[in-house]
Amino acid sequence: MRQAGPWLRAAEGAMLLGPDGVPAPTVFAEMSALAASTGAVNLGQGFPDEDGPAEVLEAAVRAIRDGANQYPPGRGTPDLRAAVAEHQQHWYGLDVDPDREVLVTAGATEALAATLLALVEPGDEVITFEPFYDAYGALIRLAGGVHVTVPLSAPDFLPDDDTLRAAFTDRTRAVLVNTPHNPTGRVLPTEVLQTIVELATQRDAVIVTDEVYEHLTFGVPHTPIASLPGAAERTVSVSSAGKTFNTTGWKIGWLTAPPALVDAITTVKQYLTFVNGAPFQPAVAVGLRLPDEVFTGIAAELSAKHELLAAGLRAAGFDVLRPDGGYFVLADAAPLGYDDARALCLELPTTAGVAGVPVSAFVHPDRVAGYRSLVRFAFCKRRSVLEDAAARLATLGARRDA
Repeated sequence: MRQAGPWLRAAEGAMLLGPDGVPAPTVFAEMSALAASTGAVNLGQGFPDEDGPAEVLEAAVRAIRDGANQYPPGRGTPDLRAAVAEHQQHWYGLDVDPDREVLVTAGATEALAATLLALVEPGDEVITFEPFYDAYGALIRLAGGVHVTVPLSAPDFLPDDDTLRAAFTDRTRAVLVNTPHNPTGRVLPTEVLQTIVELATQRDAVIVTDEVYEHLTFGVPHTPIASLPGAAERTVSVSSAGKTFNTTGWKIGWLTAPPALVDAITTVKQYLTFVNGAPFQPAVAVGLRLPDEVFTGIAAELSAKHELLAAGLRAAGFDVLRPDGGYFVLADAAPLGYDDARALCLELPTTAGVAGVPVSAFVHPDRVAGYRSLVRFAFCKRRSVLEDAAARLATLGARRDA
């Protein structure tokens, strides 16, 4: 059978297509398998290993017992859509119509997929920052788009203004903005977001945001781009419950946008998953209405976990780049004598009993300069797991000193 089709474009966009034309496993699968085979602590994949707020979990159990087990409405349950609208108003002062401007999706990834498939024509350019989450490249190429990237360079991981402006052309259809950013943890400053709004307006481009870490920031406030002057009319804001409430397996996401954009995206979304997560939707509505101190407490706990792991990384000899938020910390392996983080990541499970992911996996192969020695570690784990990982990493520092 002929080996061709959009699936190969998706693999190529995710930087998984080898020179022989055969897709390779993702780096997450590769490092997780290595961690499993060696008994290493897996800090490569970004998923929590403990449950979130009990109120949210109990609401899901209650919904199942109360019979919320069949298809929910196509755009999401009215109560969850109302809760999303209330959330946007409460936290950001955004007025959102729950009936016309909210769409519930199977996680943020489906929201992004449906948006790009709905709005991007073959040959259209879609801008992202680089490093980028691999799904972005895959989805852009699956839609037939051309992926244009703007680098975020260490140590501050901010875009050069001239480079950002040059990325926008008459072919720019959309710009996908991820803040707080994965993998760098940077919260993009308001002035950068304002420049994006200015350029998108000039080129009549759609702004698509990935804000799944919106409540997981460490003393640096998150500003939704839709809240800036002139942005709301052209912005699709995407978020989800998975990261905030430690429910990544539920796959409950949502987007908010002007009615015409929601209508277009819904037309595609209904032929992807149709609907999803009936008993989890009322539970997420409960979560979104929890008191503010629950959200700030979640962020504070995550910040403390970051500090715990960062201390272990510094003891091991890494230079640690502090994130503004999210699940991940970047560590520079150059002080350990490694200019290739991938080589180190292949050795770490055996030498230190810890698995991480090279940041080069989030960068096009011809643009790895400046990222080559960086490793991403996840700190969204139990404290006991992070303490174990920190103790294991310290053995690297001890061997270095010896």
